[in-house]
Amino acid sequence: MHMEARKYVWEGAIPLQIHLHESEVTTLPPPPPALILAPRIGYLPLLVGLIKPYFGSSLPPGVDTIWFEYKGLPLKWYTPTGVLFDLLCAEPERPWNLTVHFRGYPVHVLIPCEGEDSVKWSFINSLKEAAYIINGNCKNVMNMSQSDQVELWRSVMNVAGNLEAYLRVSSKLKLITVEDDYTVKLNSSSKSQQGTGETDFAGQVKTGI
Repeated sequence: MHMEARKYVWEGAIPLQIHLHESEVTTLPPPPPALILAPRIGYLPLLVGLIKPYFGSSLPPGVDTIWFEYKGLPLKWYTPTGVLFDLLCAEPERPWNLTVHFRGYPVHVLIPCEGEDSVKWSFINSLKEAAYIINGNCKNVMNMSQSDQVELWRSVMNVAGNLEAYLRVSSKLKLITVEDDYTVKLNSSSKSQQGTGETDFAGQVKTGI
């Protein structure tokens, strides 16, 4: 069940309905919105390979720098899609309606995103921060081999079928998860209850009564 739960979370996705901003539409009629099933653990800029070809013929001349907004709010590209959705949708939309821009990057609000490399290094830096918070240092992340970095990143980019690859590399980082800590406490509690002749609270049975 433990692995099934991990797989369920790993494969979580959000249906997106992505509209090209009206100021960037150069064709009549305007293109219909793009419908994409986005991985919750993925990042919006990683969808550019699907979105740009779809809207490419409708864009005005200029340099492409993709960014997204939701109800006028520019979305942080370095935050996982699932986290953005959970934070911004008090009443979850199905599909989630986003607006995509290829021009006018809001440099006063968002730090520049230079494509996949920016997202990759933001992801690695987040791992370093997590390692430091959990272990007091980030040596395990900093000492990752180049091949492990590549495999870990590819497992995030290409979600389907890569959970095993992700677990294989991430296990080397020795990051204690909340689930692991909870399991330890639960096991300790169970042993204590067995010693007093009590079952867990769900059963609500005490043999001493």
